[in-house]
Amino acid sequence: MSEPTSAHIEQTSSLGVLATIREGIRISPAIKEGIVVSALLAIVATAGKVIVPMAVQLTTDRGLFAEGGVNVPLVIQLCALSGVALLLTSACTTWVNIRLFRAAEAGLAQLRVKAFRHVHDLSVLTQNTERRGSLVSRVTSDVDTVSMFVQWGGMMLLLSTLQIAAATVAMFVYSWQLTLVVWAALAPMVILAPRAQRALSRAYGGVRERVGIMLGRISESVVGAQTIRAYGADARTQRRVDAAIDDHRSAAVRAQTFAAVAFSTGVLLSGLALSAVVVVGTMLGLAGEITVGGLLAFLFLVQLFVGPVQSATEVLNEMQNAVAGWRRVITVLHTPRDVTDPERPVPAGPRGPADLHFQDVSFAYPGTERVLKDVTLTIPAGARVAIVGETGSGKTTLAKLLTRMMDPAAGSVRLNDTDLRDLTLADLRDRVVMVPQEGFLFDGTIAGNIAYGRKTGTRPTDVSEVVHTLGLDDWVATLPGGVSTDVGQRGEALSAGERQLVAIARAYLADADVLVLDEATSAVDPATEQRISTALARLTHGRTSVAIAHRLSTAEAADIVVVVDAGRVVEVGNHTELLAADGVYARMYASWIVASE
Repeated sequence: MSEPTSAHIEQTSSLGVLATIREGIRISPAIKEGIVVSALLAIVATAGKVIVPMAVQLTTDRGLFAEGGVNVPLVIQLCALSGVALLLTSACTTWVNIRLFRAAEAGLAQLRVKAFRHVHDLSVLTQNTERRGSLVSRVTSDVDTVSMFVQWGGMMLLLSTLQIAAATVAMFVYSWQLTLVVWAALAPMVILAPRAQRALSRAYGGVRERVGIMLGRISESVVGAQTIRAYGADARTQRRVDAAIDDHRSAAVRAQTFAAVAFSTGVLLSGLALSAVVVVGTMLGLAGEITVGGLLAFLFLVQLFVGPVQSATEVLNEMQNAVAGWRRVITVLHTPRDVTDPERPVPAGPRGPADLHFQDVSFAYPGTERVLKDVTLTIPAGARVAIVGETGSGKTTLAKLLTRMMDPAAGSVRLNDTDLRDLTLADLRDRVVMVPQEGFLFDGTIAGNIAYGRKTGTRPTDVSEVVHTLGLDDWVATLPGGVSTDVGQRGEALSAGERQLVAIARAYLADADVLVLDEATSAVDPATEQRISTALARLTHGRTSVAIAHRLSTAEAADIVVVVDAGRVVEVGNHTELLAADGVYARMYASWIVASE
């Protein structure tokens, strides 16, 4: 038997910075929409900044130090020209900002949608390789870090790169000697930048990973607050949350320390470059190789040059944080789907109660022994089947395979002689519906939650018809708003039994051919238990139903009882036949009787 092929969600990607950005843009192509026009506007904005130093040089040499005295008209003209250039620069910069913001939001919306869709397409086994809170953080906070960089850092990176290039060209025109001085002073930063980038990348990768862990711990403590209080585990839970927060704080401090050192180094080297230009420029001026205006213009250009260099560490800081978040989202999108649609799907066939067949099915969860071993089982159309067994016997795994939450490692599960892997997932979900042990309710009304069962538009009367058909009118009448009653977050305004009633009604509206029921084990009051029994009887009528039975009454009323023991089907028959056989079922039944007394 082959090992299960469940994929694993990695913590982060091994892609380099440029490869990560390229892959991110490939996944979200809207980010680069209109980039050519934005780049042209950025070039105009950068050129506008270079005009000011040129105006300073001309104003000084030809206006203030003109041979016949100060040339006031020329000074006014040059000042006016500088003002126009600044206005044009400001307008272009604003326009670039707006365009990049729109493109970034469109691209990041694509990224969020794709990541969210992919998470839902992953199998239960794959999803379970990651904490829920951490998985949510990849689609939310990790994308937010990308958003901050693309909207702010991306614009800064584009303008800074153009500004450095334009300033270098302009400086070279004024004095190639001083240009070499500036680059020589900043050479250590250029040499050390790749090493600093790698260090920041590792540091911020650790920050994003710890954000996921922290959100997972916090989410777990919020959802499990009632259990925590019930068992007096407040202190232990607080310590776990505090430890996650401290780990995140330590990682963030380390990353910010790296960034601060890089920024301080940039400031130091920029100051050194400016000082060297003043000294060497003065010497060149005395030698007659540069004018006063030229030296002043060069100093302005140095400021244009070193400004982006100083801010580069801040941009680098944001970029590494964004790249770390981008990598974590990319790893989700690169995680292969292990439960997928077939290349050549087979039609599901006519609707109606379906036959089910397990043929030599084996399954093992990753890293464990087989929980199902060579299971062969046939369930006839329209039968009411109860699967019973001790905890860990494999009965719930059978239900997951039947609904194709995961695929068997060996053998096949068939619906009307068609392997489930040959059906599209959409067709399978139309034909087979699972009612879980804890019916999950979404924030909203009872009617809205029931309507989740139908994939097409649902008329308001549909919900009322379902409630009436399942015999739930008397229960709905006791609710303050009827089917418009709000269920609260995760259905907390309803009892466990009432949530189960809503889940049953939802399944009825789905109108599936096969129902897989994981019965609730929580105790309910007699009236609710009767309602659940009546609703289940009407839900399963005319359908094939497979129930993971936790209640004695379910096994007694079933047409077929399947007994699972240690991963094998050991007995099949009805209640009376299995009692007479005096085997595993008879012993379980005797235990039930004793427990219920």
